[in-house]
Amino acid sequence: MSKSQPVYENTRISVNLKIAALWTSFMFLYIYVDYFHLFMPGTLESLISGRVFTFDISYFFLLFAMTFVIIPSLMIFLSVSLPAKINRKTNLIVGIVFIPYMLFNLVGEAWPHMYLAAAVEVLQLCLIIRYAWKWPVQSK
Repeated sequence: MSKSQPVYENTRISVNLKIAALWTSFMFLYIYVDYFHLFMPGTLESLISGRVFTFDISYFFLLFAMTFVIIPSLMIFLSVSLPAKINRKTNLIVGIVFIPYMLFNLVGEAWPHMYLAAAVEVLQLCLIIRYAWKWPVQSK
């Protein structure tokens, strides 16, 4: 007697949810890289002295940094709420803009954990761009 193998259901997930999940995962990595950076020798002393890498910590610097955290966090919601045409364009633009920004974060003293996270983040952004590029077209 042969026992039949179970047939698992393949649930179709919308492109909106796939992209939102990628943005969510991206945000976790993005935040944790900054968090783990605090454990690198000299980081806290540099922060206390008012510097990050070669930049002075100022209102402008913090506003700029917060903007680059707000954008992907908003993309989680926007990816499930925007109309398809606008959603597609928005994910393409934001995904493309964020790739060089993520790579710029490796300038200066970067440790292996930062390279690993950047590689995964860029992969996630490439998947976001790919899903947005190949967004299903509704047949008439």
